[in-house]
Amino acid sequence: MNTKLLTAFLLIPLMFSAQTARKYSNEFMNIGVDAAAMGMSNAVVSHVSDVNSGYWNPAGLVMLEDKQLALMHSNYFANIATYNYAAFAMPLDHNSAVALSLIRFGVDDILDTTQLIDDQGNINYDRIRLFSTADYGLTFSYARRLPLDGLSYGVNAKVIRRIIGDFASSWGFGLDAGIQFESRSGWKFGIMARDITTTFNAWTFDDAKLATIQNAVEGQNQEVPESTELTIPKLQIGMSKKFIFHYDYSLLAAFDLNVRFEENNDIISSSFASINPALGFEFGYTDLVFLRAGVGNFQNELQIDNSKSMSFQPNFGVGFKYRGIQLDYAFTDIGDQSAALYSNVFSLKLDFSVFR
Repeated sequence: MNTKLLTAFLLIPLMFSAQTARKYSNEFMNIGVDAAAMGMSNAVVSHVSDVNSGYWNPAGLVMLEDKQLALMHSNYFANIATYNYAAFAMPLDHNSAVALSLIRFGVDDILDTTQLIDDQGNINYDRIRLFSTADYGLTFSYARRLPLDGLSYGVNAKVIRRIIGDFASSWGFGLDAGIQFESRSGWKFGIMARDITTTFNAWTFDDAKLATIQNAVEGQNQEVPESTELTIPKLQIGMSKKFIFHYDYSLLAAFDLNVRFEENNDIISSSFASINPALGFEFGYTDLVFLRAGVGNFQNELQIDNSKSMSFQPNFGVGFKYRGIQLDYAFTDIGDQSAALYSNVFSLKLDFSVFR
């Protein structure tokens, strides 16, 4: 198989095989942010109440007392891909707040070998070029308290930008909505509906650039894919409660259900929807040191002998908070119990009250 054919297989079907409606589209927006949340297996939709609420549930932004800034970095696929996140949030008044966040998930310095072999069949390494593929998600969030005590709502407006070198690029737009409620007994409940409008992506392709890699065997998925795709809605439902022991010790327990409206390998799956539970815990000491653990991503995996076995993803995390500065670390997929690749995640959160 020549180099042009190999590159065509990698670029066309694997990297941007868009369809009119796809089960998995803009998946980089579902990876998650904040090492504290990942240490709890992302079971945070009911109690998140900081700058990261803009991602997990914008309704939680109303709990902000001052401006906050969040940063996160992680690597995936043996450091081939990088995931970066930055967010800023601020209260407008006692009843409302706003946030702005940016996500970039990308693979840089990919070898473009489509011109490695010239018209005479000679290999010329000087013809190799580098390109990057990157996904960007910009989100504006707004939250407001409702007249009912303990109830708040929030909405997200998202702009998606996806770039694959000079080959293809797309723009996308979508909306999220979330609510949170805290009862007088301390129980918290939350619902986050992602892509409620079926996030829309419109692709454009550089036909001249693609023509250089489309001289492979006819009928081998070398056609330019459809130029539009829709991201189907997802639902995250959660509940949590924080317990205090001897004033200095706390235990936060949270349980979430992640719902996709399609059939897949989740532990509960039907033709209408699939449900994946997540359970997370956070043990805190004097609101200074935190130890976190969680389990989620339960999947029915098909084995070589056609039998099925259940896999899951255990996570672990630690955090330190001092005078408005919080540093968190999470290690995902402890013991390689899931098909998901493990990652080391670091995040930083700064509360501007520290400058008062």
